Amino acid sequence: MIEKERSIPRIILSLQALLRRLPPQHPKRTVIIEELGKRMAGYKGEEALDYTLTSLDLKKYSILNDLRLPHKNNYFQIDTLLLTTAFILIIEVKYLAGTAFFDPIFNQLIQTKDGVEAALPDPTLQVKRQKLQLEEWLSKNEFPTIPIFACVVMSNDRTIIKTSPENKSINKFVIHRHSLLEKVSLIEKYIQDESISQKQKKKCIRTLKKQHREFHPNVMERYYIAAEDIIKGVRCSDCDSHPLRRKHGAWICSGCKKTDRSAHIQALKDYELLIGPTIKNADLRWFLEIESPYAAKRLLQSLNLPTTGSKKGTTYTLSFNQTKKPRQ
Repeated sequence: MIEKERSIPRIILSLQALLRRLPPQHPKRTVIIEELGKRMAGYKGEEALDYTLTSLDLKKYSILNDLRLPHKNNYFQIDTLLLTTAFILIIEVKYLAGTAFFDPIFNQLIQTKDGVEAALPDPTLQVKRQKLQLEEWLSKNEFPTIPIFACVVMSNDRTIIKTSPENKSINKFVIHRHSLLEKVSLIEKYIQDESISQKQKKKCIRTLKKQHREFHPNVMERYYIAAEDIIKGVRCSDCDSHPLRRKHGAWICSGCKKTDRSAHIQALKDYELLIGPTIKNADLRWFLEIESPYAAKRLLQSLNLPTTGSKKGTTYTLSFNQTKKPRQ
């Protein structure tokens, strides 16, 4: 059973919002576009893995995606975790084009694409570290010892995996996506005895989900972009013109003449991703370029948002489930 669905990473949504709000000639656009491309490729790889996992017996396997769990004074992340009463499998997903050479001497992954080499962190070290962190997490939360396995799945079927002759154990940790089910089957044959009961398994799932904390990256700080530098106003969903003007409770596009009563929702989603989760009347007027505090108040009240404070000190909490994938 899929106990925790995979969601669109918030970092992707934040980068998309930032690109929508950056002026066309901003010097950081190129590097942000490159970062978004890498993140989108990674997410594409994770979705490809999800398709492969649908062939598993979901009555036996519990699948949790995108876990971020507390460890000491920090957090550790797991792309996908398979949990049974007999064992746990940690899966780290990589979507790389070209050739991936695992260098055991310098502990790095060298990607060669279109004749260009790039050094990346060795994901085998990452999954070994995740294994230790999960063991410590289970112990801290007083769960019984259970065998934990870990692997790196190259989800791009065209990736060529290479290593040096002495690195003979690499195939224990690195596999192609189409080999994953076979690996799971081999683990099943190797580990046949149950380590935890169904009741303990369900409790472990509840605790994993309860302790999960979503990563909230601040892309404005990451790229040293000030709030004054981004484009304000409401954008047209059809022709992307901005800013739209509000008249008689609706937004009117001067470009395509479209009238939209809810065009401000996407703008407020951008605000939440880029500026923060709380907003006041003055903040809304600044970001949506509304002059009237009364119009701003009516708009905020119409959203039925959680509030704190009163009168001019009223603070609204922007609550949008932006990471949930739309239904197909």
